[in-house]
Amino acid sequence: MARTGIFLLMALVTSVAWTQVQAKVDNASVVELLIKWTPLLLQGFYFNLIISLLAMLLGTGAGLLLGFARISLLAPVRAGSWIVVQFFRNAPWLVLLFFVMFLLPFEFRVAGLTIPFPDWIKATFGLALPIMANMAEIVRGAVQSIPTAQWEAARSLAFSRRQILWQVILPQCIKRMLPPWMNWYAILTMATTLASVVGVSEVMTITGRITAAEARTDLLVPIYSYVLLWFFIYCYPIAWWTRRLELRYAER
Repeated sequence: MARTGIFLLMALVTSVAWTQVQAKVDNASVVELLIKWTPLLLQGFYFNLIISLLAMLLGTGAGLLLGFARISLLAPVRAGSWIVVQFFRNAPWLVLLFFVMFLLPFEFRVAGLTIPFPDWIKATFGLALPIMANMAEIVRGAVQSIPTAQWEAARSLAFSRRQILWQVILPQCIKRMLPPWMNWYAILTMATTLASVVGVSEVMTITGRITAAEARTDLLVPIYSYVLLWFFIYCYPIAWWTRRLELRYAER
């Protein structure tokens, strides 16, 4: 992973240097343009992070409930949750985004008031759906990995099934669920760039507007390499810590 970061940094430096050599004398340098537009790019990048955090929060909460449905004692509940999980796990994320964008209204009318429903919120819901399905499988796998002796011991203390799940099993599942949860968060963060396709003003949308405003095709590779490096810098610590946790818990 560290080598990937070095490669991306070298690619950025090389693209900037190559573009500067080919640039016209009266044109502003690529470095000046990157510095000029960095504050605006940062605003878009923060927006990506907000979307990723909210989508992960929604997906985790819904996935937890769906995961419990996957291990329900009721066959219809298990079957219905299995269908939901398989559908959203295997559906393309971009298709889900378009589906949510067109399914949900652009505004709500409540007591004569018109309340707008922003596109970025709908995109957040769309990205939360595959996270929900994958979190459900993580929860199911973690619960089923707990030794049956834990269930039997809790039953001997007259715990109900709900009490066993929430007070005995789930706390032990956290360390099993944390590494894949962090991995999916990193994936989700990178996937937030899909929101640009449905019109959300995140970092990729802003990058496209900057290149159009500057009307310089030689800026394309440097500025996209610049943004790509940001995502790597943000996601690399998550991936590194995920590997550390996996090794730590594997030893126990």
